[in-house]
Amino acid sequence: MNLRHLEMRLERLEGFERPIARLEQYQTPAPVAARLLHHAAMQGAIEGRRVCDIGCGTGVLTCGAALLGASAVAGVDIDPAAIDIAHRNARALGVSVGFLVADIRDPTVDRTRLACDTVVMNPPFGAQKAHADRPFIDRALDLAGVVYGIFNEGSTPFVAAYTEGRAAIEEVIRCAFPLRRTFAHHRKERVDITVEVIHLQRI
Repeated sequence: MNLRHLEMRLERLEGFERPIARLEQYQTPAPVAARLLHHAAMQGAIEGRRVCDIGCGTGVLTCGAALLGASAVAGVDIDPAAIDIAHRNARALGVSVGFLVADIRDPTVDRTRLACDTVVMNPPFGAQKAHADRPFIDRALDLAGVVYGIFNEGSTPFVAAYTEGRAAIEEVIRCAFPLRRTFAHHRKERVDITVEVIHLQRI
């Protein structure tokens, strides 16, 4: 499946019905999700691999990984309402995905359900709570040797320092992230920010 076809399929998916500000529930834009997944697939990290999407929200990255031929895909999120939508999105695309309602910070989460070769994620940027992305980075590197994550522009030095001795940054892809009005404090209908898709390889 080429990049444009993947993006078109993901654009049809449902977003959050009642997004929660403290969880920074922004829908992952289809162009960004497609670019991350297509690039990871070109590097052999998706097709035939076990993929886990942590903080999966409505399942955009999860479903996209399934479309690209992952051997097994799991998505985990703390919000049951988001997982309900993710189930609907998976059914709409006709893909088989396992979803789990859980807090990725909880050490008692069943690791067997999250066992994977590759982690994909769009963690919180830390706008509501500083360092909210750290538990996601920690869990990602705990679960898989290969990680692709979406981070706010300028995050690469922090990620490099935070993961020093645990992982190496293989590459950084910068792309536009259209942030649509989601919460009451948003004044504009859309703001385009730049994000960094960071590829981490566990040492």
